[in-house]
Amino acid sequence: MASGMDANDISWKFHYTFADATRLQCRYNSGSVIEIPKLTISAAIDILAVAVVIYQLLQIIRGTRAAHVLAGILTVVAAYEIALRTGLEALRSLLASLGPYTAIAIIVLFQSEIRRTLARLGRKRLFGGYRRPESTDEILLALSSLANDSTGALIVLERDIGLRTFIESGVRLDSQISRDLLLSIFRQGTALHDGAVIVQKDRLAAAACFLPLSVNPQVSSKLGTRHRAGIGITEETDCLSLIVSEETGLISVAAFGEIETGLTIERVDERISLHFEVGGKKTLSGRNVSTPPSATGKPLATGKEDAVRTGRARD
Repeated sequence: MASGMDANDISWKFHYTFADATRLQCRYNSGSVIEIPKLTISAAIDILAVAVVIYQLLQIIRGTRAAHVLAGILTVVAAYEIALRTGLEALRSLLASLGPYTAIAIIVLFQSEIRRTLARLGRKRLFGGYRRPESTDEILLALSSLANDSTGALIVLERDIGLRTFIESGVRLDSQISRDLLLSIFRQGTALHDGAVIVQKDRLAAAACFLPLSVNPQVSSKLGTRHRAGIGITEETDCLSLIVSEETGLISVAAFGEIETGLTIERVDERISLHFEVGGKKTLSGRNVSTPPSATGKPLATGKEDAVRTGRARD
């Protein structure tokens, strides 16, 4: 209440509804009314839902280029409000003319974030869970040999979102997965060793596939193109990327735009089971798999990584 205002200028009225709810109404002599509505359960749920949506949107764009674009849009909105309140008619008219194109601009600027959000919303199945790939044992055996020999590799396991677009960019194989086949593909000097292998429905769908590189500025600059490609494909789909560094022999796993490096074979097996939401810990069918001596389970990667065939070469 402003200082110097006569108490008689304001009259307080309490209105009791038929539901015995109270609402406070403040009426000025000028006839203006300020109402303080009652906080109902539905209103509280509504506020909570809006807060959750805003929080999720901020989580999606945090650390991406979209965050800077959103900051620019908010700056334009703030400038429009200032022009409207201060009577800067020319500036207000200019900014108002941009209004009809705002929706199209948002779709164009945030297309990757919108696609990723919709994909995440639809990745959960309503009935049942996912099935652990039957070829996991063969993949783990191949990873162990590749890591021991410091042979670079990138294996992508499809989950619910299809990878057909990326499969068509490589060489179609549609073959049964085996340790020997994976080792042959990633052997240095072969025609298919550059690029990614995509596993689809327990079949080796394609090799030498092109993958999108991650543009997340939070990704360490020490990670090379192979690791960035492994992260990039998980930013757009719900797949799991298994990466072996050609320089250090460390095994990394990427999922949902995040990467964990320096893993043991046991930890990789656990990550696969967790990603496909398989209950209980799976074993390697009694087969001996040696753990790479360099695998330490640390979450940070070091060293300049090798390039992979993704449409961009690295110096």
